[in-house]
Amino acid sequence: MKLLFLGPTYVGDAAMATGILAELCRRYPAARATVACGKVAAPLFAALPNLDRLLPIVKRGRVGHWLDLWRDCVGTRWDLVVDLRGSAFAWCVLAGQRRVFRPDPRKAYRTQALAATIGFAELPPPVMWTGPSHDAEALRLLPPGPPVLALGPTGNRPAKIWPAERFAELARRLTGPRGPLPGGRVVVLAAPHEREIVRPLLDGVPPERMIDLVGRVDLTVAGAVLKRADFFAGNDTGPLFMALGAGIPALGLFGPTPGPFGPPLGEQVASWAPKAGVVRTRESVEELNGSTEAERMAPGTRMESLTVDAVEAAAVALLRRVGSGAAGRNVA
Repeated sequence: MKLLFLGPTYVGDAAMATGILAELCRRYPAARATVACGKVAAPLFAALPNLDRLLPIVKRGRVGHWLDLWRDCVGTRWDLVVDLRGSAFAWCVLAGQRRVFRPDPRKAYRTQALAATIGFAELPPPVMWTGPSHDAEALRLLPPGPPVLALGPTGNRPAKIWPAERFAELARRLTGPRGPLPGGRVVVLAAPHEREIVRPLLDGVPPERMIDLVGRVDLTVAGAVLKRADFFAGNDTGPLFMALGAGIPALGLFGPTPGPFGPPLGEQVASWAPKAGVVRTRESVEELNGSTEAERMAPGTRMESLTVDAVEAAAVALLRRVGSGAAGRNVA
């Protein structure tokens, strides 16, 4: 069976989409998958066991990237095309079946509309695929030892970035003698161009416990690192959803974005993210974004009202609820 999977552009969206592709591969174990997605997100699919080809989409003009993709795909008759980008591309190649994402205002969350593309009511849980070389590199970076706190302190717009100095204070508390991860190592994940944004965090944790991976590993190795971590905390950005795919407890910090998890159902925020936790600013999404596009895109963070105390309390509560990650430690 030949499967063509058109995934999202951004890392966070692509990380959530991994669950859909994993479910398709479970349904069709003999399938050979060609995955096309944004160039930055492409490493998330590099270790997919069913992978035949990985086609990074590099935007070029108005339709140039679509022509590039069409040339790569037009010579094949696909048994199934799944397009999570909601484009017309599925009708431009020969295919037995087509499943194309369509926004649905009747569904409360976009994740439900994504899941409906393959006939599910809820999103399948994300997956973080890694190979032996990625796992070996993660082991080199994080050998057995004290617990590991992973942090994702950046984001694709300043408004949703919690201040780096607060991440530093959070790390000191969670890994301090009285914290849930005493003596823990602190891993910081971010892109090369984000180093100055996270500088206060890098400088705010004792150097002997800091593992600075800013711009130093690709996404697949970062995923393998997350599998070895005990806990993740981060903004509404790619590493948060990668951490969920890695199977570790992950706390999302939200302000001007609604997030994909939905309202808490008891202590569990979403059926597809049983180890997720959410902590929010005091203000609503609407209050933080304003009423115009200019207000929404204004510079500066909108996360000021989210205190370190609130994030620490949410982290401790999540650890108590689900335990920690790779090392299997539990919090009393």
